[in-house]
Amino acid sequence: MTNKPCVVALVGNPNAGKSALFNALTGARQKIANYPGVTVERKAGRMALPAGEPAELVDLPGAYGLDATSPDEEVTRAVVMGEMAGQAQPDVLVIVLDAANLAQHLVFAQELIALGRPVVVALNMVDLAERDGLVLDPAALQSALGVPVIPTVAVRKRGLADLAAAIAEARGRVSAPAAAPRAHLTLPERRMLAREMAQGAVLSESSQHRIHSRVDHVLLHPWAGPVILFALLFVVFQAVFSWATPLQDALDAAFSGFGGLVRAALPPSLARDFLTDGVIAGVGAVVVFLPQILILFFFILTMEATGYMARAAFLMDRMMAGVGLSGRSFIPLLSSFACAVPGIMSTRSITDPKDRLTTILVAPLMTCSARLPVYAVIIAAFIPNSRVLPGIGLQGLVLFALYVVGVVGAMAVALVLRRSVTKGAASGFIMELPKYQMPTARDLALGLFQRAWVFLRRAGTMILTVTVVLWLLLNFPRAEAGQDQVDASVAGHIANGLAVVIAPIGFNRDIALALIPAMAAREVAVSALATTYAVSETDPDAQGRALGVSLKAKWSLATALAFLAWFVFAPQCMSTIAVTRRETNGWKWPIFMLSYMFGLAYLFSGLTYWTAVAFGLG
Repeated sequence: MTNKPCVVALVGNPNAGKSALFNALTGARQKIANYPGVTVERKAGRMALPAGEPAELVDLPGAYGLDATSPDEEVTRAVVMGEMAGQAQPDVLVIVLDAANLAQHLVFAQELIALGRPVVVALNMVDLAERDGLVLDPAALQSALGVPVIPTVAVRKRGLADLAAAIAEARGRVSAPAAAPRAHLTLPERRMLAREMAQGAVLSESSQHRIHSRVDHVLLHPWAGPVILFALLFVVFQAVFSWATPLQDALDAAFSGFGGLVRAALPPSLARDFLTDGVIAGVGAVVVFLPQILILFFFILTMEATGYMARAAFLMDRMMAGVGLSGRSFIPLLSSFACAVPGIMSTRSITDPKDRLTTILVAPLMTCSARLPVYAVIIAAFIPNSRVLPGIGLQGLVLFALYVVGVVGAMAVALVLRRSVTKGAASGFIMELPKYQMPTARDLALGLFQRAWVFLRRAGTMILTVTVVLWLLLNFPRAEAGQDQVDASVAGHIANGLAVVIAPIGFNRDIALALIPAMAAREVAVSALATTYAVSETDPDAQGRALGVSLKAKWSLATALAFLAWFVFAPQCMSTIAVTRRETNGWKWPIFMLSYMFGLAYLFSGLTYWTAVAFGLG
């Protein structure tokens, strides 16, 4: 027996309980430093084997395979293969498995066993698996793997003596010959074998656990899963229109009635016009869409709370890989449906720099909640509230189509970027799937309250400020007798200049007035249009009428469709540009983002308008 201390490495997937097992085996005998040349933390400690022999225990970063895709995985691979400077190659590998998630964790375990090195498997957290209704047979798993399998509960220090004995026995011994064929298995073959071994190790499972497994079998099916996902999203967008209509009508009536009361109570003056046409009409035009935003977030929060959102990311991995991204990009892009700012910030979890940059550049193409008021007002004004099929409304169908176009556009741009300016191979993606659970009413209510507060705060601050500034620019200087007030104003002069550029795609001066302040936030376009038409309206009987009525009277259907196409692609949000600059450390990529998105917006708006005119919709 050599006098050199035995080096033992704990290795496995993230969240397998390695750190808890490391702490239980070493106690206070730990040293923490960094591996040379990297910022990855090195945790090493001393443990005692049954004969009193000391051993050095190394807690390696969580990894999903030896084909490294992150600095953590690179360190794990280098240590396991004996290529890390200053770190001896481990004499024994202790593979830590999460007993409740065997099918996933056994994929990496097979790759490690196939190296032919001394291996012991710690079947960890068996107590949590049993609590969830899953009882496993370690002997069956040991027979399938060909290496010792020791059940452990690290936090309760159960199984530690047996594990130490197995480590001492494994030192100097290679894996059983039965493990050798795994060296030539492909990743899909290892995944299939992992599922078979996990199922073979089950002694008993509760009905609830079986139900969850069967639900996953359907929801994660390569063909049925995406169909269910898109069907669910289709239902969401139908509900956004059909459920919100009564509440929207009530809010619209309240703001219209309030504006009418103010108009009747005050004598004609600029102050009255400021309150009615600027504040009430501008802010009210946005606030009435609060019910639609809350319904959208109700579904999003419910999917997150039940555990379905993580499964949606898993389903989307195949499609993401087709455009050079991975499922790692799905969560940031999904977050961008709420707002691109947190979506871009959450790309920090993407380890591949080109993958991350691509995700940042396409995140603004996802249809954020700020676009919803714009879409809703145009769809309500120009798309009939008719039924395509029983239970399927045309307005909800159009809204769903706009979201789909945004996603398809983002994927197409990602494909082009990954083959040009951010060229690189797609990185792998594995994630932990949370357990299914029922969302609590309290958590849903709190989440909806927070989203409502954020929306109303924007309406009461940014949108109000921009609306007031626009009203002032629309009202000064004052028009002479017989002159249109908008044309005479500062804003009108600016918009008339811009209108020359956007006229070929069917846009007019009023749209130009909406696009400029919408750079602050997309939903400002709605309040800008409401303020513009309130200021330009000379008929007292028509003042205060709904924005949709004014739009339908002044726009063609071709212009309305082109306007929708513009907002699918245009990057009208300065907060997004600012966070992109911060995350990319410069102005190069924000300018690139602005350029390509405005180019796409102009191109697709033009194509939409010209096509609609060709079909007689202009």
